[in-house]
Amino acid sequence: MPDVIFNGPEGRLEGRYHHSEEPNAPLALVLHPHPQFGGTMNNKVVYHLFTNFKERGFSVLRFNFRGVGRSQGDYDQGVGELSDAAAALDWMQTNNPNAPSVWVAGFSFGAWIAMQLLMRRPEIEGFISAAPPANMYDFSFLAPCPSSGVIINGLRDAQVPHKDVLKLVEKLQAQKGITIHHTEISKADHFFQETIPDLMEAVDEYLDMRLAPTEE
Repeated sequence: MPDVIFNGPEGRLEGRYHHSEEPNAPLALVLHPHPQFGGTMNNKVVYHLFTNFKERGFSVLRFNFRGVGRSQGDYDQGVGELSDAAAALDWMQTNNPNAPSVWVAGFSFGAWIAMQLLMRRPEIEGFISAAPPANMYDFSFLAPCPSSGVIINGLRDAQVPHKDVLKLVEKLQAQKGITIHHTEISKADHFFQETIPDLMEAVDEYLDMRLAPTEE
């Protein structure tokens, strides 16, 4: 899992990248929680999402937003972080010009950024949104949401009330042309402490369904 440094809008960005041994493998980008509250690419949820895609044969990247770790720049209220995510996807696509598809996954603040990236990049065909902060940020830009995906949250989340996530889910599920799955983990808090195995079971179940080979 080599360390990588690539150019972002405000300077160098630090990441961890796995290049698949599979020819023309799909791509996945994983985005970390809020930079001002200890979020980094080494967050346990981010690491496990990264590992899941890696084990499925994806070329996958996780990286530090500006101002985190060795990434240059300063926190920018989400605006700059979205630009960082776009630069990260550009870097991956430059190194994998024949990749057939792209997925994006995000945890908390990273889920908000991931959903915005989804709106800007039509090549993204699926998403995983873990504990999206539906009470803290405006998700109304998902009108309509362009891709199918899964939203996973904990019922013991004290940071993001269950009702706010449910409202977001119901709004997206009412849209035509996409399918939004929703999984609730009964014992999980916002950070999935002690429940990462349950989170990854939900992720596995969803990806197994989405990535299953289609019959001719």
